[in-house]
Amino acid sequence: MSRSNANLKRRRPGTDESGLIDSERAVLNSIKSKGNMGIWTRDIKLETNLTDPVVSKSVKSLMAKNLIKEVVNIQNKGKKHYMSVEFEPSKEISGGEWYSNGALDKELIKAVQDMCLRFLRAQKVTTIEGVHNDLKKSRVLTFEPSREQVVDILNSMVLDNNIIEVKSSGLGDYHSIPIGTVCYRVASGAGVAKGGPKKGGFASIPCGACPRISVCTPDGPISPATCVYYTKWLNVEF
Repeated sequence: MSRSNANLKRRRPGTDESGLIDSERAVLNSIKSKGNMGIWTRDIKLETNLTDPVVSKSVKSLMAKNLIKEVVNIQNKGKKHYMSVEFEPSKEISGGEWYSNGALDKELIKAVQDMCLRFLRAQKVTTIEGVHNDLKKSRVLTFEPSREQVVDILNSMVLDNNIIEVKSSGLGDYHSIPIGTVCYRVASGAGVAKGGPKKGGFASIPCGACPRISVCTPDGPISPATCVYYTKWLNVEF
């Protein structure tokens, strides 16, 4: 018997040139067809018409051969999802840069918040675009944050009373920012250790930077009682 004939006899039936049996090939094709979205094991079964044991065995074999990988779907953490190794999970699956292994990366978010706080302290007041540019220039992050991601970070800092959101008056610290532009400044006492220096109340009161202060009256449509910026300032200061 020739060597080539012996090799043909030893080859397992139902395999292709890559050495996968038919069920493994069917499962792999099903997983690859979903690209960077991945697929749940139940959907693999429905697409391939294979039984649960066969799907499970095929998935295990493909994992061992490093052809597929298990990924965490933040929307369905209890369901095992699989993806071909050449793909990276989409943001819908992984949650984007703010997530790590399916969990919110609180350390990363805190680090970015601290960076934003340092930028704001140095500049006194800045816009979303200003913070965005500073983060990109810093080159500290392993990814380039989008404008939307910066907005999310700044909004979280406003909610934590670390910064305040105001509108430019075009005067003083706001001279380089067009009137009415949304901008941010550090809230009084944010990140300052107990006993550290504090800014005077008038320096941080939003009224001093409000472009509508000339028409603000106690009983008018614009008043301290209805001003969201003044309310935020009160909450921060007191």
